[in-house]
Amino acid sequence: MRRLKLTLASSAAGLLALVTLLAPSAAADDGEEEQEAMAAAPFRGAAFDTCKAPSLAAMRAWRSSSYRAVGIYYAGRGRSCQPQRNLSKSWVTEVHRMGWQVLPVFVGSQSPCVYAQNKKGVRIGGRPAKQGESEGAQAVQQARALGILAGSPLYLDLEAYNAGNASCARTTLDFVRAWNREVRGRGYTPGFYSSADSGVRHMERARLAGVGDLPEVIWFARWHSSPALYQEQSLRKDAWRHRRIHQYAGDAAESHGGQRLVVDRNDVDAPVARIG
Repeated sequence: MRRLKLTLASSAAGLLALVTLLAPSAAADDGEEEQEAMAAAPFRGAAFDTCKAPSLAAMRAWRSSSYRAVGIYYAGRGRSCQPQRNLSKSWVTEVHRMGWQVLPVFVGSQSPCVYAQNKKGVRIGGRPAKQGESEGAQAVQQARALGILAGSPLYLDLEAYNAGNASCARTTLDFVRAWNREVRGRGYTPGFYSSADSGVRHMERARLAGVGDLPEVIWFARWHSSPALYQEQSLRKDAWRHRRIHQYAGDAAESHGGQRLVVDRNDVDAPVARIG
């Protein structure tokens, strides 16, 4: 709070002057408290994600596991997990009531130099910033339709790409930054999922170069390893503290409570969705 060098007589005028000078600080404090109230809740623990949202019966059965959060591929033109018969606003509400935390993943347009053959048909076009802005708006609209509230993280999924290709990297970063700006501007938290050796390394290089409008949460895939949130070689240890997810295993078959799913395993120290 600002220090005030005021000599006040015990007069109504002096008291009024003091109240007037203090009012902006009080208003700022109220605004900060409101912003904090809208922030997504932090979560530390195990999560799984799977291509299609499991049935409610499976989600109940898996409460017997060590997992407490679930990643859902909820929207985006690049989403291959179709159809999503279980995923709906009521599903999101019910699994949250069961005690599950939710990590919403938006699979939008992919990098022009994406490696996966099945993603080449949904690559970023010639106006990456405009496209990123449009898809950021879509990400928020679809999240709201599922009851995912403002303040929640939305994770943009970009599959592995050739970040060493300078032209492709520029186009991809323009798209990601525009998507982030739009998501943030609409009251949500922009997150980013990619492979540790391509997209995540690319974002870290951009961060070290002082680039703005970067993701606020990083979800990196490095399979065939143990959970290593803060030992990842593509990220400095001081980067994205308490805003990281490590996907450390993929396509793993597990059964809990008599329900079998094929999942990716994640270690989480990051915000999760606000549901309402």
